[in-house]
Amino acid sequence: MQGSGGVSCAVAGEAPTPGPRRRLGLTIDPAGDVEAPAERVGRLVRESPVVIFARRGCCMCHVMRRLLEAVGAHATVIEVEEAAEEAAASAAAAAAVPALFVGGAPVGGLDGLMGLHLSGLLVPRLREVGALCG
Repeated sequence: MQGSGGVSCAVAGEAPTPGPRRRLGLTIDPAGDVEAPAERVGRLVRESPVVIFARRGCCMCHVMRRLLEAVGAHATVIEVEEAAEEAAASAAAAAAVPALFVGGAPVGGLDGLMGLHLSGLLVPRLREVGALCG
């Protein structure tokens, strides 16, 4: 995540438009405001039905993403770069990074995701929060 200035997003296949940038979905720092890490984590969790906070190159995050994709959900992955961001994500999830949130509720790490999946509760939960169609 970036400290200030935000991140610009573009939809695949969409040409960039000149002039003021249009914000899509998630915003890192809305209107250029600098948020405290805990506030940022809370807002990002509320903006997307499935969110994973992870370090860059995390193999457990990769496994989490692949499992979610296999059942038809696509997680928003937020790479934490600063110790304060990692601490805020870990505290909010009550688990170490990578930390998964589904529908704003903490699931935990890979073990929490696997537990939901093996118990048969993952797909219904994803459907309930609008992360799956049908």
